[in-house]
Amino acid sequence: MNQTLSIGATQQIAISRFITRTYGWMFIGLLLTAFVSYFLASSEAFTGYILQNRGLFMLAVFAELGLVLALTAFFKRLSTAMATLGFLAYSTLNGVTLSVIFMSYAMGTISQVFFITAGMFGGLAVFGTVTRKDLTGIGSFVGMGLWGLILLGFANMFIRSESLNMGLGLAGVVIFSGLTAYHAQKIRAMAYQATTSGGIGSDEADKGAIFGALMLYLNFINLFLSLLRLFGGRRR
Repeated sequence: MNQTLSIGATQQIAISRFITRTYGWMFIGLLLTAFVSYFLASSEAFTGYILQNRGLFMLAVFAELGLVLALTAFFKRLSTAMATLGFLAYSTLNGVTLSVIFMSYAMGTISQVFFITAGMFGGLAVFGTVTRKDLTGIGSFVGMGLWGLILLGFANMFIRSESLNMGLGLAGVVIFSGLTAYHAQKIRAMAYQATTSGGIGSDEADKGAIFGALMLYLNFINLFLSLLRLFGGRRR
């Protein structure tokens, strides 16, 4: 019995390390995005160039979308180094496209919404990690809703409806809240699998931590943008 308890304690430590590593990579991605966004938005030359070349900015948006789709589709085939590089590249490119929020909202507004997002995300992540309730059903439901959100979001780029924009913000909060809890639970399952297969320090486990970080990163960014739509207030 003592041996069983020892193995259980060792495995729990390994699971905690995997989860810590995953959230650590997510934090690095967010920090990189924030730095790039703020740096570019502070450059008068860059902001002037973006305002005069909106087509190039849209190209960057589609390049960003293509990169994240490629990462999620081919993640298992990538090496750990390539997966890490892809995650950091996406975080950087996302910083370029998100720099426009610093041109559109006051810094105080962005800070307030960021802290609200951090609080919500933290609570949802903890719930998803510790709950014994299977969240697969919720994950499937909000996953389907995500596709509708994407399609309506693209449509509103041309319609420019303020009421639809608010509706998208509210739907986004619900969808990405659900995805955050679901993915937090999924990451714990990934951590358990890593400790019972190749080991927590294996190459596959390291790549799994990057993949988990990408999922959490996307949830955080999109939850932040959804809340900004709802509570961002007047634009400058």
